[in-house]
Amino acid sequence: MDNGFFKNIEKKTGVNMKDIFELANSLQNANFRDEKTVRNVIKRVSQIANKPVPQELEDQIVKSIINDGKALDFNTIANMMNNKK
Repeated sequence: MDNGFFKNIEKKTGVNMKDIFELANSLQNANFRDEKTVRNVIKRVSQIANKPVPQELEDQIVKSIINDGKALDFNTIANMMNNKK
């Protein structure tokens, strides 16, 4: 992909693309049935996005992924964040 494309994303979002690629690489062989792994992913995404995730929301996301068998996709997480009270 064009380096300018990524620079535009960084400029618009404030998110470093290097961090995104490192996160994506770390997820390739991750065990999403392991609570510690899922919590670490949530915390890492929260740091990269500079958006704190309250403990209650983190617990809901973890439960959804581990116990309910939902796939880890950003739409599910975004919906949960948008529906928080």
